[in-house]
Amino acid sequence: KKDNSHVDCNSSNCGGYTLEAELGITPNGYSEPDYLGWEIKQYSVPSFGRDYSKVITLMTPEPTGGFYKKEGVIDFLYKFGYADKSGKKNRINFSSPHRIGETNNTRNLRLELIGYDKASNKITDASGGIALVSRDEEIAALWGFSHIIDHWKRKHAQAAYIPSLSKNEGFREYHYSNTIKLGEGTDFFKLLSAMVNKDIYYDPGIKMENAHSKNPKTKRRSQFRVSSRQLASLYHSMSDEKLC
Repeated sequence: KKDNSHVDCNSSNCGGYTLEAELGITPNGYSEPDYLGWEIKQYSVPSFGRDYSKVITLMTPEPTGGFYKKEGVIDFLYKFGYADKSGKKNRINFSSPHRIGETNNTRNLRLELIGYDKASNKITDASGGIALVSRDEEIAALWGFSHIIDHWKRKHAQAAYIPSLSKNEGFREYHYSNTIKLGEGTDFFKLLSAMVNKDIYYDPGIKMENAHSKNPKTKRRSQFRVSSRQLASLYHSMSDEKLC
């Protein structure tokens, strides 16, 4: 917790929180590296010793423009979300992967890079960004280049990717591999190229509960994700290192 106290975390996605707790990292939303100048990323694998293709969340920035920013997450969900498919009442979701140049059929939104020329790998309009665009060309959400550039350079100049195993025998335990991936040196255009190549995609986990009450409860999580096998494309140097 933010007051440096520890609480139990027994859900299946607690590997990252557990590792951060072991390293003395306080959960925060700051755009700074986690530990001694390194961004720390954990990902779950079924066993050590193999190069599995596993999904890793690179960053979770909130949109800086578009309908989402102007009207807020509640109105965004009313307009672009959909009723929970598992039958949970009064719940509206916005999820499923979105990739550059493809229309996601769930809500007919496509992900685009506005103000970027992929042929020259250059930004042609600094006011542009990563955008969710509707069929009638409305920008549903925008992550401005200036915001993402700063976030990426600060957080990912050096990054450590650490595989983990977990088991649950009444309470969840984690075991972290001593062989980790180290990514060193990056730039924003590597990120954009990886998006054009569809290696990185937008995979939101946004929801609203009690949607039709006076006090709806929202969860905001705009995730940009990548397969562990595509990490090398993001860095000038990627190596596997054995710690002990």
